[in-house]
Amino acid sequence: DSGMSWDFFVPVCVGDLVKTGGINQYVVQDVVSAKQLPSCLNKFKAALRSQGPLCILEHFDTGYSVLQHCKAVDLAVKEDTLELLVQVVSGLSVSLPSILVSTSLSAAERKEKLNAVKMSVFLLCKLTENLESDSYRQNIVTGGKKGKACGEGLVQWDSEREQVLQALVQLFQLDIRSLWSLSLVEEEFISCVTCCCYKLLENPTISHVKSKPTRDCVIHLLGLLIKKYNHLLGAGVKVIQMLQHFEQLSSVFAQAVSVWSTEYGVRAIIGEVIREIGQKSSEELAREGSGVKAFASFLSEVSALVPELMIPNISVLITHLEGESHTMRVAVCEVLGEILVRVLCGDGLDESGRADRDRFFDTLQEHLHDSHSHVRTRVLQVYTRIVNSKALPLCRYSEVMELAVGRLMDKSINVVKSSIQLLAAFIAHNPYSFITIEFILFFSLSLPAVAVIKASELWAAMVPELLVTVRKELEPTSEEEKEQQEDEEGGEVEEEKEAEDDRATAVKIAQYLRVNKYSVQYLTFSSGSDDDTSELNQNLPPTPQKEPEKEGEDGELKKQEMLVQYLKDTETFALQVERAISVINTMLYWKTTSVVQEAVQFCVTVCEFSVANSISGVRKMLPLVWSTDAAIKDAVIHAYRRLYLNPQGDTIRTKAQTLVDSLSELMVDSSLGTIQCLEEIVSDSSTVVQVLWERFTGKRETSSLYKRAAVLLLGMAREVVLSNLDTLCSVALGEKVTEDFLLARDAVITICNITDHVRQSKGAPFRLPQDHQLFTCLTQAVAEGVVMEDPYWQSFMEQAVRLIYFLAESPDQLCSRLLQRSARLLLDQIAEGGEVNKDAGQMQDGSQESNEQLNCVCLAQLLAACGCVAFWQVSHLERSVSAELRRRRGETEEREEKEKGPAGKQTANESTMEEELGLIGASAEDTEAELIRNICETELLAEENLLSAFLPLLVRVCGSPGRYSHPQLTTAACLALSQYMMISPSVCEENIRLMFTVLERSTLPVVRANAIIALGDLTVRFPNILEPWTQNLYARLSDEVPSVRQTAVTVLTQLVLKDVLKVKGQVSEVAVLLIDPDSHINSLALNFFNELATKDNAIYNLLPDIISRLSDPERGMSSEDFNTIMKQLFSYITKERQTESLVEKLCQRFRTAKTERQWCDLAVSLSLLSMCERGFKRLQECWECYSDKLTEPGVYQPLLSITAKLRRGAKPQFKAQVDEFEQRLTAVHTRGLENVESPEMDEENQKAGVSAEKTVTRTPAPTRGRLKSKEGQESACFEEPCCRNSLFLILVTR
Repeated sequence: DSGMSWDFFVPVCVGDLVKTGGINQYVVQDVVSAKQLPSCLNKFKAALRSQGPLCILEHFDTGYSVLQHCKAVDLAVKEDTLELLVQVVSGLSVSLPSILVSTSLSAAERKEKLNAVKMSVFLLCKLTENLESDSYRQNIVTGGKKGKACGEGLVQWDSEREQVLQALVQLFQLDIRSLWSLSLVEEEFISCVTCCCYKLLENPTISHVKSKPTRDCVIHLLGLLIKKYNHLLGAGVKVIQMLQHFEQLSSVFAQAVSVWSTEYGVRAIIGEVIREIGQKSSEELAREGSGVKAFASFLSEVSALVPELMIPNISVLITHLEGESHTMRVAVCEVLGEILVRVLCGDGLDESGRADRDRFFDTLQEHLHDSHSHVRTRVLQVYTRIVNSKALPLCRYSEVMELAVGRLMDKSINVVKSSIQLLAAFIAHNPYSFITIEFILFFSLSLPAVAVIKASELWAAMVPELLVTVRKELEPTSEEEKEQQEDEEGGEVEEEKEAEDDRATAVKIAQYLRVNKYSVQYLTFSSGSDDDTSELNQNLPPTPQKEPEKEGEDGELKKQEMLVQYLKDTETFALQVERAISVINTMLYWKTTSVVQEAVQFCVTVCEFSVANSISGVRKMLPLVWSTDAAIKDAVIHAYRRLYLNPQGDTIRTKAQTLVDSLSELMVDSSLGTIQCLEEIVSDSSTVVQVLWERFTGKRETSSLYKRAAVLLLGMAREVVLSNLDTLCSVALGEKVTEDFLLARDAVITICNITDHVRQSKGAPFRLPQDHQLFTCLTQAVAEGVVMEDPYWQSFMEQAVRLIYFLAESPDQLCSRLLQRSARLLLDQIAEGGEVNKDAGQMQDGSQESNEQLNCVCLAQLLAACGCVAFWQVSHLERSVSAELRRRRGETEEREEKEKGPAGKQTANESTMEEELGLIGASAEDTEAELIRNICETELLAEENLLSAFLPLLVRVCGSPGRYSHPQLTTAACLALSQYMMISPSVCEENIRLMFTVLERSTLPVVRANAIIALGDLTVRFPNILEPWTQNLYARLSDEVPSVRQTAVTVLTQLVLKDVLKVKGQVSEVAVLLIDPDSHINSLALNFFNELATKDNAIYNLLPDIISRLSDPERGMSSEDFNTIMKQLFSYITKERQTESLVEKLCQRFRTAKTERQWCDLAVSLSLLSMCERGFKRLQECWECYSDKLTEPGVYQPLLSITAKLRRGAKPQFKAQVDEFEQRLTAVHTRGLENVESPEMDEENQKAGVSAEKTVTRTPAPTRGRLKSKEGQESACFEEPCCRNSLFLILVTR
């Protein structure tokens, strides 16, 4: 129409355009059929070329027809239409600018352009929505895979979609509002575009990287509509709606909102969206599909993009911190964190900024104790970020640090890990790094005392003279002393017209004092009493100060106060770091891999920042290189490589020296275990080995400690070949060997390590002749050491004897000569001592006593050597000799096989059956084992063997502790006797009673501890001989000395877990150690039960017996201790069947229990079980067992707590049963059994009543197991388990 008499109205529904509309409203006249569409599109295309974009006014119906037949027409048709529409919109974008600025635009032209814009934008948006839906459907069908199944056109849809959006952005960037009358753009037109935008955002892949161009275009288009076309409120509502339904859009909308509020300057949008989220109630957010995760994620991401814009809206969000949703609490805490890191940080904050910052920090701190572990974890992570960004105010350091150390005890693993990370951040970014704890302690403890004494003495000396001078020179003339003062000096009077200030007065006094040679610095800020101010005085500089009676200068005082506060904070921080290190060190052995990894990382951080005591954690984590968990092992190896094997230096040599230094530092003072662990870590390097040799041989000046470290590291590197044995011998075992037995010991260990792999080869054993220099040096050093008092000789001797048995030909002969030589040296020394005493006359008594002491030490050393030789002799026979016999047998068999050749095949067939049954090899091995047993039994202690000469002496020393009371002698003799007992069953049987007597009666804890270890070894070697004595071993668990208890629990753990000892009720003695005052023993006992729990049903089978023994009145254990132990033990009962069975067993025990205390213990035990429905059913069935005891509060309360636990999360039907049971319990408790039970149960109740009466009057039936308790009352122990145990023991002993 040339006159353009109609207006185009954007319809609510596409179909409305064919209906007859209002006056002058455009109506589609001609809906073309699908078949005719291609030809119509060609006409449209031609018109576009000839007429330009306004051709849409005539060809709108063609585009509309494509929309109507969308499902029927080909994709190519739709794509052609789309291309045409994009060209129309782009054409309009090009032609409109000149028209929009024109002042001579007629109404008809304006209407024409407006209709063209509306028509083209309407068709383009609707067709885009349509193609987007097709693309989405196609993706679902093909599973997102692109290929033949996917229409070729749809593959290009991504790029086409982008062109559509660019065309729309180009158009809306122009101010096309002027096309409308009064610039009022109708809402339907804007909705048409925004709906298309939101439709595109619903695509699941919109947040992917490949969709970034589309995403950016949509965000910019919506930004234009919000800024220029009044879409602000609509956008706010739509964002909330879409976040609820499409969780993946949180990051997209976060980006969008930040762009709209910054690039487009519409800050109100953030307020709109956040207000909507803030007004959501807890109930709303708790509902399924509430979008709470998307809201939380959106808030976190927006705060990361525009934190400064979050501050005005934060008050709306803070309300969610009181809400039920932990997800929202996390989000709000993260928002606060972002604001604190990015906005409210630094020194340039104004008053309100500081107030906000403090308020936000207080809020975060509160949520370190949030009820949900996820919130606690995230708040700790937020704090870690704050500390890493150096945004935490100094005054909050110690407070947050303390909270972080407290969170190490959290029950949630994730919280623990996050608190370790936070503490590591504190140490890495600590503002007190240049001050050590030693300095602080020195400062706070030492200096004040010194300062107080000196200042007070000086003040006392000065006061009389000072007072006279001050009165004379500065006495005021009137009460208005502040306004006017007269000073007289040397007869001259000086009138002051202006009031003198305090400073001038102070300077005058200072000058007087200087004349009299007093040091001004001692008169700082004193107000007469020097004690009050001495702490302040000690740090101040000697500048002229004020009169003692006046106040000090404000600025200076402030500085001093700040210094003191800073030092106090430093001390607090250092002590908290120490506490954190000690707690985290214990976590290195937790079961949770991720916690151990964090703890290892923490130890590395602490060590890298040279924190005091950091080496303790580094040493403690070393054994983890043997961990079966690959992740832990890798973490530890990586940590050590980072700490010790990344040496600094320019040349290879300096790097090697640095490496050797750091490794030596770790080796010094470390245990043998540490040394073994390091072997796993150290890698070979020839330069390192060269530096180590130089240190060891003394070419480089070094201490004896580092010499030892060098020789051990040489052993690890395994670079030292046997040709260097001479060097090792001459340096470590030469003439000066007696000066440093530790270096000698470490050299011997190194030689053992070097030759270890040589000995393990399958060929003939590698051994050196007896006259080799090595053995000459060793025997001489050991023998000479026997008659010396060197504390390190014994550890050297043990390694030396071990090496002789490892490497020497006929080591037994060598060691026999060694013992002979040692004994002769000792006898010579005793003889010499006796002769000296004869000549000594009056000095005889004193020197005789010291001589005897010396002789006792030397005899102890000789006996230790005997025991060591006996032990290694047995080991040599059973390992080396039996291995050699096996090797020779193997060689013989191989030779015989070859000799037989083809001829011997027939005879070979006959023995095939025996070979298959394994009889030949087995019988040969039995013969060899029997031979070795026979040697041990008959030959080792035969009269001609030197070892036998010392056995009577050992027995005598051990058996007469009164006569041989020297501690070292007793210790050595007992240890040596136990080593002799390893030789044969007969020696063991002869001396076993003596050994257990020593174990029980020795007054020396070290002897008792050694005896336990020795008896543990004997139990492994001769289990049948030791079995009757098991009870005596368990008895040491209650030894009064912690070290003995610790040894006992360690040994018994090994024996039980290796199935050497049968697990019986005596395990109750280990259970008692769960409440031992020594924390280390606690953890060992806990470890015992943790390991025992991995064996099938072990703890379940033991529990009834343990309960019986622990609740025995004779033991007198408090109920709190009993509860603590049982709580731990019942935590191992996890199977329903076990729970059910235990309920029944414990209920039955009520019948045999005779005291109220035993009933209470049983009831508590029942309450500690993790009760299930089946267990509860069994509890009801056993009502008869305990119903008569319910009047006791100690029985009633625990059973009542069971019902409370069962009610949580129970189904209604089961809940009703629990409630009924609870009412029954309460009724019996309050009124007594006989007054409650129903008439149907009369007969049974009468019996129960009788038993109840008996209980109340405390006249128990006669029983065999009655005991007298301390109060004189009669009480009975649990009979059932006792009888069963004694029966079991009888069976075993038979």
